[in-house]
Amino acid sequence: MKKQILLNFLLGLIATLSYSQSYVGHSIDNYSGIQGVTYNPSSIVGSNLRADINLFSVSVFGGSDYFGINISDIISSDGGFDFDEDSEKFPSNSNNFFFNADVLGPSFMINLNKRSSIGLITRVRSNFNIHNINGEIYEALVDDFESDDDFVFDSQNLSGTVHAWAEIGLAYGRILMDKPNHLFKGGVTLKYLQGAGSAFLNSPGLQGQFLGSSNTLISEGELNYGTTEGFDSDDIDFSNITGSFGLDVGFTYQWHPNRENDSTPSHKDPYKLKVGVSVTDIGSITYDNATITNYNLNATVDTASYDGDLEEFLDNNYPSSETEGKAKIQLPTALHVLVDYRLTKKWFVSAQADLAMVKTDAALSNSVINTVTVAPRLETRWFSFYAPLSFRQYGDISLGGGIRLGPLTVGSGSVFTNLLSDSSNTTDIYVGLKIPLYRK
Repeated sequence: MKKQILLNFLLGLIATLSYSQSYVGHSIDNYSGIQGVTYNPSSIVGSNLRADINLFSVSVFGGSDYFGINISDIISSDGGFDFDEDSEKFPSNSNNFFFNADVLGPSFMINLNKRSSIGLITRVRSNFNIHNINGEIYEALVDDFESDDDFVFDSQNLSGTVHAWAEIGLAYGRILMDKPNHLFKGGVTLKYLQGAGSAFLNSPGLQGQFLGSSNTLISEGELNYGTTEGFDSDDIDFSNITGSFGLDVGFTYQWHPNRENDSTPSHKDPYKLKVGVSVTDIGSITYDNATITNYNLNATVDTASYDGDLEEFLDNNYPSSETEGKAKIQLPTALHVLVDYRLTKKWFVSAQADLAMVKTDAALSNSVINTVTVAPRLETRWFSFYAPLSFRQYGDISLGGGIRLGPLTVGSGSVFTNLLSDSSNTTDIYVGLKIPLYRK
């Protein structure tokens, strides 16, 4: 399938960075409902809601340590902003690009009784990662090797994966221990996965140099590039899906120092401290009939003929071999740890860590970026406000904000940083509409 998928794989993030991760700040709200269940399944039980019906929610996140952007410049450019020309570049031998989109479709959760709850969750997701790519090679590909500058490159453990899939999840949570001052609950979401396909690449080592004066590229190493059958990153199609199963599991402990007995509902005598631990996206999807091409890059080639079609350039200049087989794509398995402390009746402060459990440069896999977030919030039944401060992998610090106003939620984990900083590495936004049914 010669549709320039490989070129889009390397360059397509440029077009997506004007959008933005998953519900930063909102997912820990005691009224977050289904969005909180996707972060920790145990939050489905003992919450402040007797039921929650999600109509539609979307969260998107993107970033790179290769370039920084100034959102104010984009806004004032009246559509004329050029990422290639106007963004600040930070090329290295190990630049990284990442993007994910999470669309939460019709979903619900409901309490069965005092001790247990269930829910049904539908989602469509896509993840994009490239790790350890040389920034100068990337820039040369974007510019069609038109630069006169010489440079040397050395990328080790280059890897990248773009993957799209849908989920139907059955969530169940139960209160496992209910003492006057201590509450412990667990939850699990069993997910049926519907894989739409994947494109992936990896190279254990790629070294060489580019001589701008003579349009000469000298390289050593190899590159493996593959796609699953029928996958096109420009037109993702769920008509030919591959089924599999996945799992989320989580536990939550709550300390209620003033609760007199266990007959008092926990939401009527709120906790002082909450600690949660969860592991999400356990599993993988195995695709049959994947096509993998191995390119031997030990060669000296003329780049003057390069016209933007990277796959054609590789085919014309480097010997290759093609094999067919199975491709097992690892989900972005992640560990989440939350500590939430109630300062007053309505004010909270939380600290949470989201840590990848998949090696970032592992082939045929997606991974989250490691993030630690501290977030004060004001929380009431009909209104919440969040101000998350995140320390994200690759050196980015992001300050965001969000609100929940009854059925509507909107926010971003990086909005203030994007507006105030001259060079932001990440950007994200989320919005959701639901029907919350509160406890009396």
